[in-house]
Amino acid sequence: MSALVHDGTALAGRQLRRVRNNPGLAVLTQVMPINMLLFFGYVFGSALAVPGREYRAFLVPGLLAATAAGGIMTGMFQSAQDVHRGVNDRLRTMPVSRAAVPLGQAVADLVVTAAGTVPLLLVGLAVGWRIEGSAAGAAGALGLLLLFRFACTWVGIWLGLLTRSEEAAGQLGAATFVLPLLSNAYIPTGNLAHWLRVLAEWNPISALTTALRGLFGNAPVPEHASWPVAHPVAGTLAWCAVLLAVSAPSAVRRYARAEG
Repeated sequence: MSALVHDGTALAGRQLRRVRNNPGLAVLTQVMPINMLLFFGYVFGSALAVPGREYRAFLVPGLLAATAAGGIMTGMFQSAQDVHRGVNDRLRTMPVSRAAVPLGQAVADLVVTAAGTVPLLLVGLAVGWRIEGSAAGAAGALGLLLLFRFACTWVGIWLGLLTRSEEAAGQLGAATFVLPLLSNAYIPTGNLAHWLRVLAEWNPISALTTALRGLFGNAPVPEHASWPVAHPVAGTLAWCAVLLAVSAPSAVRRYARAEG
């Protein structure tokens, strides 16, 4: 365990230096949610009715959840890039814990995400969003957000190790953009067709979005919702447990198997 912690910390530092040496990509990743907040909030907000709430206050938690789900794309691309460029082969020649390589990437992404969430929250406050719940609820919301991002990053790492190609990972990662669209991140699901509403509410992003809105005090839990949305905190924790239980061991096994 001590070797895993030591090696994981060292490899997380490598990933953070990687981000520092490529600031353009990091800035672009953080600017996109802000652009979407301004675009959706001011262009679409006038056409969408959210009863009893300003649309931008409704939108901010959804964008936070969508950004957390973006860990799939980021993890996939960085993992496939390391495979494609032979970085993983070089790491395997060193006395490094095999689990530490994907763990370091996931932890570094978590640090970058935590820092990158601050500008989005500040812009959200500037356009009218407010934390209307308790400080403990807000802290719980941020913790839940980072946990979900951590789980999604592991999914991305696993998929990146499977694709082994930067091009394929880029195309597949771009396809994940549709996931927030099939959720309640941008619009309420109450008026959707029944089958589409059920599909959207079983999307993990919907559970997280509803949990954030509830913990921030922005919106109540919808009535007659599917279980993950009706119990959003428990639903989000359950989804995180499932994603981590499947993707983390699979990513470590995939990394070790490539060695042989």
